[in-house]
Amino acid sequence: MLKYVTVTGTLKCLTGLRIGGSSGIVEIGGLDNPIIRDPLTEEPYIPGSSLKGKIRSLLELDQGKISKNGGPCDCGECDICLLFGTSAATETDQGPTRLIFRDCFLKEKSRDQLKKLQEKEGLNLTEVKTEVNINRWKAKSLSGPRQMERVPAGAEFEFRVDLRLLNEADQKNKDNYIKLLERGFDLLQQDALGGSGSRGYGRIYLVDLKYQLSD
Repeated sequence: MLKYVTVTGTLKCLTGLRIGGSSGIVEIGGLDNPIIRDPLTEEPYIPGSSLKGKIRSLLELDQGKISKNGGPCDCGECDICLLFGTSAATETDQGPTRLIFRDCFLKEKSRDQLKKLQEKEGLNLTEVKTEVNINRWKAKSLSGPRQMERVPAGAEFEFRVDLRLLNEADQKNKDNYIKLLERGFDLLQQDALGGSGSRGYGRIYLVDLKYQLSD
């Protein structure tokens, strides 16, 4: 019988978060590094693919599972492959990917706060950070300033991951799967989500995580 363990909570941005998007149009004086947005509401969101890819890569680094070509582990035998999936070219009898990372959308409180910022500063629910590349010897700019769009620190998103238990083996190993997933959560909070993590972007914290097993 198919069952699910649903993990829900809040993803809070402790520093500005940047997951790049594309404006499709380059305007003179316009923002050249926009973030990804919901095309219907134009609100920033966090794609589930960004969370899945980052957590998987951190777990692979943690367990020494990076493939020789630098890509994701494709052994088809370890729990990382079982939970996160393998490429179509890999022969495996493990079945479908067990983890489903949902897109994370703004919580209502954060949406209201960012709309107030929009009214006050004229920004579209985000902040713009200007960065400059400096010549170390002359203390002068090597290139013109870059405008980086970010979700401001303090913004909160709805967080959800579903763990599929496809068979009896999955149900027996449920606790081990959850332990591995929680290790990924811990690593993510120590590292960074999105771009420019080495410059302070993308520090996040997962709050009020709850686990529910379906009937």
